Amino acid sequence: MAKKKQSAIDVAEQQRLREQREVEAEFLKGITTLRDVIAPSSLEIQSGHFRIGTKYGRTLYIYGYPRQIYTGWISSIVNVDEVIDVSMFIYPVESQVVLNNLRKKVGQLEASIQINAEHGKVRDPGLEAAISDAEELRDQLQVGAERFFRYGLYMTMYGDSLEELAYVQHKLETILGQQLVFSKVASSQQEQGLNSTLPQMTDQLQIRRNMNTGAISTSFPFTSADLTQEKGILYGVNMHNNGLVIFDRFSLENANMVVFAKSGAGKSFTVKLEALRSMMIGAEVIIIDPENEYQKLAEAVGGSYIQLSLNSSVRINPFDLPRVIDGDDADDALRANLVTLHGLLRLMLGGGQTLPNGTVTASLSPSEEADLDQALIDTYARAGITSDPLTHNSVPPTIGDLYETLLHMGGSGPQLAQRLRKYTTGTFAGIFSQQSNIDINNAMTVFNIRDLEDELRPVAMYIVLSHIWNKTRTDKRKRMLIVDEAWQLMKYDDSAQFLFSLAKRARKYYLGLTTISQDVEDFMSSKMGRAIVSNSSMQLLLKQSSSAVDILGDVFKLTEEERKRLGNFPVGQGLFFAGQNHVHIQIIASPTEQDLITTNPQGAQENR
Repeated sequence: MAKKKQSAIDVAEQQRLREQREVEAEFLKGITTLRDVIAPSSLEIQSGHFRIGTKYGRTLYIYGYPRQIYTGWISSIVNVDEVIDVSMFIYPVESQVVLNNLRKKVGQLEASIQINAEHGKVRDPGLEAAISDAEELRDQLQVGAERFFRYGLYMTMYGDSLEELAYVQHKLETILGQQLVFSKVASSQQEQGLNSTLPQMTDQLQIRRNMNTGAISTSFPFTSADLTQEKGILYGVNMHNNGLVIFDRFSLENANMVVFAKSGAGKSFTVKLEALRSMMIGAEVIIIDPENEYQKLAEAVGGSYIQLSLNSSVRINPFDLPRVIDGDDADDALRANLVTLHGLLRLMLGGGQTLPNGTVTASLSPSEEADLDQALIDTYARAGITSDPLTHNSVPPTIGDLYETLLHMGGSGPQLAQRLRKYTTGTFAGIFSQQSNIDINNAMTVFNIRDLEDELRPVAMYIVLSHIWNKTRTDKRKRMLIVDEAWQLMKYDDSAQFLFSLAKRARKYYLGLTTISQDVEDFMSSKMGRAIVSNSSMQLLLKQSSSAVDILGDVFKLTEEERKRLGNFPVGQGLFFAGQNHVHIQIIASPTEQDLITTNPQGAQENR
C-alpha cells in the first residue's frame, strides 16, 4: 500500500511540473509576439477623450459641409503642425438607386415650392438651389459623368495633456470653420473613433455624408506642402512631411535667391552645398568671398581661386567692355559701362553712402558730374572706342588714362584728378589701375577680398561684380553668382543700385544671383535691399536674431508660429521659399560633401 501511494504522489508531481512548464512556455510565447511588442502600456477610454500610455487623444468627425467646396481645402489640415491622424472612408453607391432617390427628392421639393406659392409665401431661395443642384446631379449621373458615394471623414488628435489637446482641437475647429466645414467630438465613442483612424480599415463610427465624384475629389489628401520637381538639386528635407525638397531655381520667373541668417546659423554651408550640387548639373559658379570661406571648396573641385589684395599680381580693369554680338546689347555696351563707371567713381571718391536717416552723402556736385562724364567719354575716345560696336575690340583705357584726361581738362577736372590719384599712383594703385589679367573660364571661380583694406572692399566688390557682369553678357550660359556679406554693398547707394540692376536683369542672361547677408537690418533698411528681395523668387531664412525676426516677419508675412521658430531654429534648419510656396527645411549633406564644405573638420556639424 505504501508503494502505491508513493507512486501516485510521483505521478501527480510530474503532472504538476509538466503543467507548470506548459504555462511558462505559453507565457514566454505571449510576451514575444508582435502584438505585445507594439501594444501601449495602457489604454484608458473616457467619454470625451482617451489615453494611450502617457499620451492623450480625441477623435472628431465631420458632419457638415458648405454647398460648394474647393479643391485642396483639406491641405490646411494635412499640413497643420500638430500630431493628427486623418481617415477617409468612401463607399460607392449604385447610380440607379441614387437616381430613384433624387427623383423622389425633386418631387418633394417642387411640391414644397408649389404649396408655398398657393399659401402666398415668399419664395425660398434654399429650395430653389436644392432643386437646381439635384437636377444637375441627376443629369450628370444619367450620362455617367459623375458617380455617387457615401463619405466619412474622421480626425484623431494627440497631446501630452488635456490642455494641449484642447488647444489642438480649437486649432483644427478654427481651420475647418473658416471653410464652413463643421466637426463634433465623437462623444462616448472615443474607442470607435480611435479604431476608425488606426490603419486597420475599420469604420466603426459610420458617420457619412452623400457626395458625388467632384466633391470627393476636392478632399484628395496628398496635398502636403511639397517642393519636389523632376529636375533640380536637393536642398534638404521637408520637415512637414519628411519629403525631399528638390528644386530647379532656373525654372522660376527668375533664378535669384536671398539668404538671411545670423552668424553661425549655417548660411555659408547651405550656399556651398547648393553650389557644389549645381555644378553637378552643369551650372558654373562664381563667388565673391569676403572671409576666405570658399577656398577649400574651390580647390576640391578644381576651380579658380583669385585672391585680391594690394600685394597680389591680380589686376581687374573696370574700363573693360563686354564682347557682345547682340545688336541691342552691342550698341548699349559702352553707354551701360559709362553708367557703371559713374557709380564706381562716386564710390571711389567717398560719397554715395546711405546714412541711417535715409539720406545719401554726396561726393560730386552737378558740375563735377558733367565734367566726369565728358572725361570718361574722352578717355574711351582716346583709346579708339566710340559708340560704334566695331571699335569695342580695342584695348580699353585704365583709371590712369582717366586721371590724365581729368588733369589736363578745364573746370573741375584737376580737382577730381587729385581725389582719384590714390587709385593711380597712391596707396591703392595697381590692383584696379592696369589692364585685366584674369579670365573667368572655370566651373567655379572664387574672388577672395578678405585681405583688402576696409575702405577698398566695397570698391573691389563693385568692380568684381562689374567684371563678372561683362563676362555674363559676353557668354550666355547657366551660371550662379554668389555675393557673400552683401550688406557691405547695401551701405552705398551706387553699389546697392548696381546689385539691384544685376538682380533685375540676370534672368535675361541665364544668371542666378544669390545674395547672402547676416545684417538683416542694414540690408532691409535700404530701398534697393527690399527691391532685391522682391526680385528674388527664392528665399532662405535660417536662424535670426530677435531684432531681425520682426523685420523679416513683416516682409515675408510670416505667421506668429513661424516668427517664433525663426528665432529658435537649430543650426541647419530654416524656412525655404520658392515662388508662392514655403516649407520648413532641414539642410542635409552627405559625409563627403560635408568634408568638402566645412571649414572646421572638428566641428563640422556645428558649422552647418
